[in-house]
Amino acid sequence: MKRVTGIGGIFFNAKDPVALRAWYKQHLGIDVQAWGGTAFTWADASGHPTNGTTVWSIGAADGDQFAPSQSTFMVNYRVEDLTALLQALRDEGCNVLEKTDDSGYGKFGWVMDPEGNKVELWEPPLGQ
Repeated sequence: MKRVTGIGGIFFNAKDPVALRAWYKQHLGIDVQAWGGTAFTWADASGHPTNGTTVWSIGAADGDQFAPSQSTFMVNYRVEDLTALLQALRDEGCNVLEKTDDSGYGKFGWVMDPEGNKVELWEPPLGQ
């Protein structure tokens, strides 16, 4: 079974998310959208778009989306079979969070790494 196949997103919190988004937009040219981030389209070696995106987003530091982690960031990894991977991680003794989510954006599950960082696992909808 393949485990991680790519990075689906990078999410982090900021004390002043509006100002930090503006800094990234002005100084690094990131096309920050009204929702607080952007989606980078994947491309092959010749620059032609391929099927997939990586989300980059800044949220407010007072949010709890990374709980129970105390980290200010979370990486979202693309996976092919979320259910099988979560079970494999449980069988290996990893701290898999019980909550999962299944929506139009795909299936999501979470595991805590040994340093206490919440790791998001994402199985995209078919065709993405």
